[in-house]
Amino acid sequence: MQQQLYHKAVELLKQLIQIPSFSREEAGTADVIYTFLQQHGMQAHRKQNNVWAFNRHFNPDLPTLLLNSHHDTVKPNPGWTLDPFKPAVEEGKLYGLGSNDAGGCLVALIATFLYFYEQEDLKYNLVLAATAEEEISGRNGLELILPELGQLEAAIVGEPTEMQLAVAEKGLLVLDCTAKGKAGHAAREEGINAIYEALPDIKWFQEYKFAKESEHLGPVKMSITMVQAGSQHNVVPDTCHFTVDVRLTDAYTMEEVLDVIRQHVKATVTPRSMRLKPSSIPMAHPLVQAGIALGRATYGSPTTSDQALLPIPSLKMGPGFSGRSHMADEFIYLHELEEGIGLYIQLLKRVVG
Repeated sequence: MQQQLYHKAVELLKQLIQIPSFSREEAGTADVIYTFLQQHGMQAHRKQNNVWAFNRHFNPDLPTLLLNSHHDTVKPNPGWTLDPFKPAVEEGKLYGLGSNDAGGCLVALIATFLYFYEQEDLKYNLVLAATAEEEISGRNGLELILPELGQLEAAIVGEPTEMQLAVAEKGLLVLDCTAKGKAGHAAREEGINAIYEALPDIKWFQEYKFAKESEHLGPVKMSITMVQAGSQHNVVPDTCHFTVDVRLTDAYTMEEVLDVIRQHVKATVTPRSMRLKPSSIPMAHPLVQAGIALGRATYGSPTTSDQALLPIPSLKMGPGFSGRSHMADEFIYLHELEEGIGLYIQLLKRVVG
């Protein structure tokens, strides 16, 4: 059965590659996924470009485990030498846009869901969700349909991790900061230079170290990434705007980090969003313990995914290699896909079977 599921997954991935599915433009791939689930006897649901389904013998008295990955892609970069929308197999590699991030993970999770779909007496309900807008952290992706999925206990989020266990993931906080001064003529001793007002704050962001470090993610990292000030050479600027990229860990909440920053800097600090929170799953969680029993290693992921939107313990795990994501001539090894399906099934047998 696993071999049949593997072949179905490969063919489905080839179909998905052929359809452009840039973020907010995923209607075509949503159609394919919805149809695939319906053709395999499932009652599929859809909201905008998100598709989901529950296992046949759903029991409202049981906890529910989410299997999630995304079907949107970034746009192909100029370095592509192949047609990004033409699936091609060479030397055991399946090439195509989204093959690695995260098409391989998605079809492997769909195959795994098919494996368990008809089974009775599971310890957990399963819900599969193929979602949109992950690449832009959009509001019309996983976040949109969470209320439709009911109460969830935990999740597996499919992202390319070489089937290792990402048990923690950094969050993202982007801050727009404004230092105030007073305009004046540069030739005279007048005005208050907003750039000079900003410098102590910029230095603080460069040097400050948060006391607590995450076991898997290390320290909170803050980087000044943009500075804008002044209108012409002979005018002392009255405002200086600078942007800070903060990579959060599970050692602090987003609110705690923001509070520390506001206590230490003079500039006004405005977060663009408080949505992309750090995430983690306890090492004692059955999903983690099952993965460890299968010889999988644990680590902390520096990249942000839809885990940031889940208010539940979640494990990031999937076939493929993160370093291939968004690269020219993106590919996934077929053996990675086959292994991924097998490991997902083995892991879930230990938890839900």
